[in-house]
Amino acid sequence: MSRTWKTTILAAPAVAGALLAAGLTGMAQAAGGSPDPVGHELWASATIEPGRSGIVHVGGYEGAPLGAGSVLTLTAPAGARVTGMPFAAAGFRGTVAVGGASASYAFDGTAATAWHGRTFPFVLTVAPDAEPGTRLPDCTLALRDAKGTVHQRGGCAVTVGLPAPTLSRPPSGVALGSAPETSGTAYPGAQVTVVDALEQEVCSATAAPDGTWSCVPGVALPAGPGLLQATATLNGVSATSEQIAITVAG
Repeated sequence: MSRTWKTTILAAPAVAGALLAAGLTGMAQAAGGSPDPVGHELWASATIEPGRSGIVHVGGYEGAPLGAGSVLTLTAPAGARVTGMPFAAAGFRGTVAVGGASASYAFDGTAATAWHGRTFPFVLTVAPDAEPGTRLPDCTLALRDAKGTVHQRGGCAVTVGLPAPTLSRPPSGVALGSAPETSGTAYPGAQVTVVDALEQEVCSATAAPDGTWSCVPGVALPAGPGLLQATATLNGVSATSEQIAITVAG
């Protein structure tokens, strides 16, 4: 079985998502009379933060050649909508349904293998109130010929990502004590862990309902220059802040 996928996140860290297949058994009659297994699956996946946009790249078709009038359709998962169709190759035309519940690429060219070896991007925007770590259901794919016969089906796995935490204290550029307060913001309820340059845990906390968090190292930090970074985790997904440089007074 051929499986091709690619994930791109817009204005957010790219995090690998799990894959979901939604194939159907049976056979569809391909163009020219040759059988084409519907059980072969199209694939796509993405991890997208609440209220943000990301691209799912649909690929994996290796079936019978499909000519002019063939159409690839993505039905958006619950909690997201299609907001863009950035693919602009010759012979292909993208259309987003009113409200973004679905979108399609139609092929009007002459190449017999137009759908082979390509990936087709669909921009999805996730609802602002989506819960990080959840898998949005009912994202489906279908590739049909000009007569409307399905030649291949599949599914896309869209996982709600976690916004990156911030690490605002301690400040950089000033001499610090050996156990400085560390604080910032993160998604409410996320577990935040602060590590040093050697990825050793410095301290941890849970983000409050207003998104703030703070913790104090349980062990004195070594004197001299160092780095700190915060990682937030919730429902199996995580995100990491930028590193900050610190100096601990000797």
